Formats: sequence, C-alpha cells, structure tokens
Amino acid sequence: MVLKRVMPCLLFNGRGLVKTVKFKNPTYIGDPINAIKIYNEKEVDELILLDINASKEKRKPYFEKIKEFASECFMPFTYGGGVTTINDFKTLFSIGVEKVAVNTLLFTKPNIVKEAVNKFGAQAIVGVVDLKSNLFSKKQIHNQVGYSTKMNLKEYLYYLENEIGVGEILFQNVDMEGTWSGYNHNLIKEVINNVKVPVIVLGGANNASDIKKVLYETGASAAAIGSMAVYQKKDMGVLIRFPKREAIIAE
Repeated sequence: MVLKRVMPCLLFNGRGLVKTVKFKNPTYIGDPINAIKIYNEKEVDELILLDINASKEKRKPYFEKIKEFASECFMPFTYGGGVTTINDFKTLFSIGVEKVAVNTLLFTKPNIVKEAVNKFGAQAIVGVVDLKSNLFSKKQIHNQVGYSTKMNLKEYLYYLENEIGVGEILFQNVDMEGTWSGYNHNLIKEVINNVKVPVIVLGGANNASDIKKVLYETGASAAAIGSMAVYQKKDMGVLIRFPKREAIIAE
C-alpha cells in the first residue's frame, strides 16, 4: 500500500504564524520556530509555510527568516509568498527550501514561473489554486491578493500543468478554509481527474477520519492541514499538533 503524505500548512504574516477562516480575520498563533520544532518531533512528512502578506505588501520574502526556518526543519520544506524573480527562486533553493509554491506570480509574471520550471525542474515548483464562490455562488479562481482569471477550473488546471509546467498542485477550497466542515470530495475529484501531476488538497479537515477519507477515496496525493495543525479542536485554544500516522492509513 502506498502511504499518502500529510503535512501542516502554516500561514505566516511576516512576524508570526496566523490562521484565517476563508482567507479572513487572521488570528495570531505563535512563533514559527517553535511550531517547526514540534513538527520535527512528530515526524511529519513535509511542511508548507505561506507568507500571506508578502504579495499584498509587494515585498520580497524575508530570506533571513526563511533560512532560519529551513535550518530548523528536518522534513522537506515548501515556501510560498512574495516571489517575483528567478533570482528569488534561486535564493530560496540555496537557503534550504525544497519547493517553492507560487500563486500571485502565476497571474502577474507567468513566464517567470515557466523559466523557474525549466531552470530548477518541475518537481520544485508547486502551483497554488485557490477556488472560492463569488457573489453569485459560482466557483472562481481567486487568490488572497485579489487576482482572478476568466478561465474555469478545468482550463486553469490545464494551463498550469501543460503551459506553465508546474510539477504539483496545491488545491485550496477557500469556502472550506478554516471552517472544520470537511473536504468537498466532488470538487477534489474534479481537480484530480483533470491533471496528471500530484495534487495536495487543503481546506476543511475536521479530524483524522476526514484526512483518511480524502486521501483514499478521491485519489489525492497528499493532504495539507491548517486549523487541525494549530488548534486543539474547533473553537478551542492553540495547540501545535499533528494526527498520528496510524489514524490516517487505509486499512
């Protein structure tokens, strides 16, 4: 049996860790280094850290802090946020980042992402797809900075995989993000059925059973968790935690 990957997805605001609900109302969680040390002890598969303010503030990644995070991280480390040039990719890889996740750059300078794929390899570039409902309840590609596209989900996935060449997709259902209301399996299956690259799903996990089901019933390659990784339970206090491996392995 193939073991599926499960990983925390941490949101960084440039100062500390925060958690949002549907991309709104960031709540302070704590220090990234402390969280990383705990995840090391829990032997998680990978770690994703996204700077949610870098692109909004039109600033570079905080390379020195990211270097510090990477040096503490004993598992593969994916970083995203504020990357705008090919040199930014080069710097991140040189300081210990294994994969770079891109979102806003796909809208503003897609050729830079394509160049990064050619230079560093598709396996090192993760395309982030944020899907949310608009005012008319129609699903739309729409990121935290406010960029969107006229392409529908299927078209955008094709674009990322075949025209840009990303080696992995991080798919986030914004309507479920931070809600603890479970994964939308039908939507996730739609994503997986339209790409050949691995898909990491994010948004809605409530418990280990949710993670187990989404991994082994939809064909997702991996599951990233946000609230579950930083809170005790819904509406309870902060606790850096991670589900035990035996709770999320298919029988």
